[in-house]
Order: sequence, then structure tokens, then C-alpha cells
Amino acid sequence: MRRRRTGMIAVVSALGVTAALGGCGSSGESEDVTLRLVAADYGDSDANSSQKYWDALVKGYEADHPGIKVEVSVYSWTDVDRKVKEMVAAGKAPDMAQIGAYADYAAKGRLYTADELLSIPVQANFALQLTDAGERQRVQYGLPFASSTRLLFYNKTLFTQAGLTPPKTWNQLAADAEVLKADGVKFPYALPLGPEEAQAETMQWMLSGGGGYTDDVGTYAIDSDENVKTFTWLKDELVGKGLTGPTAPAKLNRADAFAAFTRGEVGMLSGHPTLMKMAAAKGVKYGMVPMPGADGQSKSTLGVADWMMAFKQNGHAEQVGDFLDFVYSDKNVLAFSREYDLLPVTTSASEAMTADTDDQDLAPFLEELPTAELYPVDKTSWAGVSADVKERMGKAVGADGSPAGVLGALQAEASAADNAS
Repeated sequence: MRRRRTGMIAVVSALGVTAALGGCGSSGESEDVTLRLVAADYGDSDANSSQKYWDALVKGYEADHPGIKVEVSVYSWTDVDRKVKEMVAAGKAPDMAQIGAYADYAAKGRLYTADELLSIPVQANFALQLTDAGERQRVQYGLPFASSTRLLFYNKTLFTQAGLTPPKTWNQLAADAEVLKADGVKFPYALPLGPEEAQAETMQWMLSGGGGYTDDVGTYAIDSDENVKTFTWLKDELVGKGLTGPTAPAKLNRADAFAAFTRGEVGMLSGHPTLMKMAAAKGVKYGMVPMPGADGQSKSTLGVADWMMAFKQNGHAEQVGDFLDFVYSDKNVLAFSREYDLLPVTTSASEAMTADTDDQDLAPFLEELPTAELYPVDKTSWAGVSADVKERMGKAVGADGSPAGVLGALQAEASAADNAS
């Protein structure tokens, strides 16, 4: 069982129930405190910048918590992880950071654990698989902040014109792609293995073939028989037959694939909730189904989460924990999820979204979350492995590529990095 915050830390649940301060030497008085949070921007314009979300949230919090100020600096995803890394290296860590990875900071002892910060109801409310992904050596340091899953998007208009139904197996996907190609569709299946997000498309296909980046005990298994078979099939049956479009997978980024889908140039691709709004804005009629697997519907899909963490350097555990309890209230979790078409990271907010008819467009993604598999973010080696996958995986399915060779090289380097860490 996870323990309650102790000592001088107040326990404040998401429902606003406050426990008395514990420990000795407490005078009952508190000094003014300014907390600093660095966060990532999920918006695509000034109109929906995450800065607006945080400004509204902080205003509400400060109104009920005199003496506590919260300053939030929002940076693009291109810059935010680097910015936090630079701040930590300079000895000026923020109190909190909402970024892409936590494991390296946890391994160096820089972070508070979740149970040093959060009240029991809030910590217990995280979706179980997200809690597990936020743990390093069975201790939770990473607090999930936003999540998403993947589904197969298909262009309904193109499918109707071709007399097709959504595929449930790889062979059906390839057959549908053959028909779409014959009908002149530019990208029958868009396969973005370019440097932007190749690690996501790679893992999605690994999972659909019964593999993954790691095995059941968390050891890297990048060159497993299942993964080699998967990428050999992709190379021979999709890429080799010209069913992935005129842009080589190694040069096709996710953003470009999504843009092509909104132009009606893509028959099928793996996508997350943001693509719904993009497609609808361009008048593209789309459908969504679970990703096909080798012999039937894939047993699991890719899940992605971003992370909140709290640094020990400045102290303020009590105030940070109280603020984070507020951040993870249903009101705030739902507001963020709805603004950016993301999935809630807490059980109660997920249940609220499932029950709300206005949120039914996200229901298929929510249904996939309980069986979703996440990146091995608990490994300090993962950032380097992910970068290597982005650089090389597209070449594995190219005309001169060797899936077994590329996967084998990635495995060797991943194992070495993991052992070194």
C-alpha cells in the first residue's frame, strides 16, 4: 500500500478535504512561497496555447491559497525538455516540470516520490498502467499528465468508393491498400518512419505483431523473432509493393502524414485523437477501428503519456503537493483533456468523460487505454534508444534495408546503454 505524506506535509485530496499538519516543530504559520513550473505547450496557435490553460488554473488556485504564488513558463515541445535540462544543470531546477521523461532525474535522486507529494485519493486515482509506467524500481516518480492511444484511421469516402471495409488483419490491410492504389490513392497506407516520431509507428507495428521494445520482464527485446517478422512483412508486403506512397517511410514524418490525410490523399494510417479535429476541419470523412494484427485485431495498442515531476532542490514539498492535488482534480483534468483532445490520466475523469455524450468522439480511444502499452520510460537508456530508432528504423524497410540487421544493431546498442545505466 502506498503511504500517506508525512511530517510537515498536509494531505489535501482532490475533493478538498484537508488533514491537519503533522510532525513536531510546526508553528501553524507559513511563509509566502513562489512555486515555479515549466510546462510543455500542447496548442498549435496563440489562441489555444497551454499558457492560457495554466494561467486560468493558477488564478483559481491562488484565489483560495493566499501566500502561495505559482509562476508557469510554457515552452514548445521542441524546447521544453532541453530547457529543463539546462536549468537543472545550472543548479536552478524548477519546483515542477511537465515534460516528456522523468527517469534520468529520478535515477540521480533529484525528484520527490509521488507519495511524498500527493494525497492518497489523488495518487490512487491514476490509471493503473500509467502509474506503473511512472515507476522506477517500483517507486513512482513520474506523475502522468496527459495520455493518448492510437487507432487505425481510414478515409470513409475512399473506402466507400472502392467498396472496402476496414481491415482486421495485416493481409486485409494489404489487400485494401492494393485496391486503393489501383484507384489512384496517393498513400494507400501512410507509414511515417521519419525522424519526427518513428518510435511511435515502430512500437505500434511491434505490438500488432505480438512483440514490443521489451519483453515481459522489462528487458530490451528489439530484435525478437516477432519484431523481425513484423518488419520483414512491412518491407515485403507494403513498402516493397508500393503501397505506402511516393515518399519513402524513412523520410515521411507524422505531421506530413496527418496533413496528407486531411487533404484526402491517405487511405489508412495510425493516428491519435488530434487527427479527428484536423480531419473534421478539412471536411474529411473518417472512420476509426483498432489496429489490425498479424492474424486478427491487435491485442494491444500504443499508449503515450507525458509526465509531471517535482524537484527536491527548492524544498516546498507541502506546497507543491497541495498544488498538484488541485491540478489533478476532475475539473482541471477534464478541462485540459477536452481542450487538447487528449485522454484523462485519472480513473474518475475517464469515467466522467465516458459518461458525457459530448465526449463520445474520444470513447474509442478511451476503450483502448486499459490494454495500451507504453514506451519503457522507466529506463534512463530509453531517450537514447528512441533517438536511434528515429534515425534508423525507416531504413530497415527500404529497398536495400535489412529488418533483422537494423533491429539487431538497435538491440545491441540498447542493451549496452541499459547495462551502463
